[in-house]
Amino acid sequence: MRSDVKKLSNVFRVLSDETRLRLLLALQGGERNVSELCKKLRLAQPTVSHHLGLLRIHGLVKNRRKGKLVYYSLDGNTCSRAARAVSVML
Repeated sequence: MRSDVKKLSNVFRVLSDETRLRLLLALQGGERNVSELCKKLRLAQPTVSHHLGLLRIHGLVKNRRKGKLVYYSLDGNTCSRAARAVSVML
């Protein structure tokens, strides 16, 4: 239980950033590559890649490579756990 609380605490820490939240919302519509996310959010590629890396490390997004492009999508397991935790608190 203690490790679950620690993991969830880290997820919420990651979610406290506006850019990362915007990325997650942009990915709700489905898989997107970094260029698409840059254009949609009007952010530079290094910024988007940095934040996607943090989201990936914490299990909120997953990626797949197709040639030179990297596509990102939501990782439903971690997002579902975080959403359930929030609903319990409300």
